[in-house]
Amino acid sequence: MILIELLLSFFKIGLFSFGGGYAALPLIEQELIHVQGWITNQQFIDILTLSEMTPGPIAINAATFAGNQIAGISGGVVATIGVTLPSVIIVQILAYFYFKYKNITMVQGIIQGLRPAVVALIASAGLTIFLTAMFGHSDWPLDLAELNWISVIFFSIAILLMRKYKASPIQVILITGIAGGLLYTLI
Repeated sequence: MILIELLLSFFKIGLFSFGGGYAALPLIEQELIHVQGWITNQQFIDILTLSEMTPGPIAINAATFAGNQIAGISGGVVATIGVTLPSVIIVQILAYFYFKYKNITMVQGIIQGLRPAVVALIASAGLTIFLTAMFGHSDWPLDLAELNWISVIFFSIAILLMRKYKASPIQVILITGIAGGLLYTLI
């Protein structure tokens, strides 16, 4: 039964994830934490961290890791199928209609209208990840006493490395990953 629920939940996520993987993150968070109660906020952040570090689209990686967390390997497979199936179907249909009607002004207007909504979804996901990393949760109000200073330092170092020293994201992930592993091993 859990596999069917996983398939349906991730199908729904995949169906409404306009704008790519990052736009799916708030939907995954809402469905898995708040609607189904399958995982905690911390588990979600761990899944996102692993999804970012592994090659491939973040929504598919997140679905695979979350499904695996919830129902083992079969859960990972089912969640991955669920999140990708709507895209396969929708892209095939849209490609047909887009190439048939691409010169119509209304079609261009719809595409232009979706862009700001996609940016808002991505910004919302980014803010949730940032607040959870810094405070341990993303719920308001935020208390400065809960601020994780180690996360603030690592965030600052990562920004400095990328902006001032033009380090690649891979280098930043490796440096902060090794430093975090050493730090938390010693603490």
